[in-house]
Amino acid sequence: MKKINGNIASPKGFKADGIHCGLKRKRKDIGWIISTVPTQCAGVFTTNQVKAAPVLVTKEKLKNKSLQAIIVNSGNANACTGNQGYQDAITMCEKTAEHLNIDAAQVAVASTGIIGKHLPMFQIEAGLELLANNQDCAAENFQEAILTTDTCQKVSAYQEEIDGKTITVAGCAKGSGMIHPNMATMLSFITTDANISSDLLQELLSELTEITFNQITVDGDTSTNDMVLVLANGEAKNAEIQRGSLAYQQFKNVLQAVFTDLAKSIAKDGEGATKLIEVQVENAVDEYSARMLAKSVVGSSLVKSAIFGQDPNWGRILCALGYSGIDFDSNQIEIYLEDTLVFAFGVPTDFSTDQLSEKLKQAEITIKVNMHDGVAQGKAWGCDLTYEYVKINALYHT
Repeated sequence: MKKINGNIASPKGFKADGIHCGLKRKRKDIGWIISTVPTQCAGVFTTNQVKAAPVLVTKEKLKNKSLQAIIVNSGNANACTGNQGYQDAITMCEKTAEHLNIDAAQVAVASTGIIGKHLPMFQIEAGLELLANNQDCAAENFQEAILTTDTCQKVSAYQEEIDGKTITVAGCAKGSGMIHPNMATMLSFITTDANISSDLLQELLSELTEITFNQITVDGDTSTNDMVLVLANGEAKNAEIQRGSLAYQQFKNVLQAVFTDLAKSIAKDGEGATKLIEVQVENAVDEYSARMLAKSVVGSSLVKSAIFGQDPNWGRILCALGYSGIDFDSNQIEIYLEDTLVFAFGVPTDFSTDQLSEKLKQAEITIKVNMHDGVAQGKAWGCDLTYEYVKINALYHT
């Protein structure tokens, strides 16, 4: 497996583009991903009981197990917009299909932005016209067009030799605030030229989402618009990947690498964040327990605040473990901040607060917890909680 300097259109047979149509003041705000041929597809969506119109429309589209394009806008979530919002999402698919000369059933739609506002469809349709006629097609334009409060594009791409063919998997994502997916706003799009069935792709997506995207949290809010879509067009011309084969494991490893990169990028770019926090739980009774313990720690506002303040406050970490819902004996665990053991077998250790505080000035912080209760492990990612986070969300108007 090799990491490459790629983009969402790196796999064979894909292209992507984005432009500014006026949903946002200056930045690009509408874009699409297109495959030259129909793809096998899979998706996971928000668990929020309030689901945005594009989520409902795209979930319906995935029943056909095939897509050829995805149209995405930012600046307006098209959420809590009633039947009109639902019809607008359908219209976005239909107009996209007209410009691309494909079946509207083959077009998915995603939106992100302010909740409760109807889409200005005249701007959307004008934007689609501009996209269709844009001569400077560039995947980076799409990767920008899906962003809201993000400070950077989030992209990952890998290649692997499978059955003598070079398979490429690429992904891009947006997400900075309202990140606490349970599959925030989190959107992620994955493209691959691998030959794999929709059913197998869905199994892999659901399994890997649990240990990657569902293990990140910025502020504990789950969006109405969360969505991860994977498109596989088979243009690498490999033999179809079968469950349990070596090719299956190779493809799964590449997919997991892309998912993990994107998940960490989202956590690192949390609104106002200055630090990426990775929590590693090892030797837990089972994988589910390990993941829940890790996510409880990384989601703690007190832990996040302590990391921002370079405070080696092991008590907050222990407290977050305690309310995770997982049973354990605090007298048999160890807690490490960076490589410093701060709590062991029921009592704090004798460590230098000043020296550890210096280490906590780093941009990436690791918290490790050894449960001494089994062999399972799990990870979760988040960021520190800063003054800037409050400022960003206080000024973000409705």
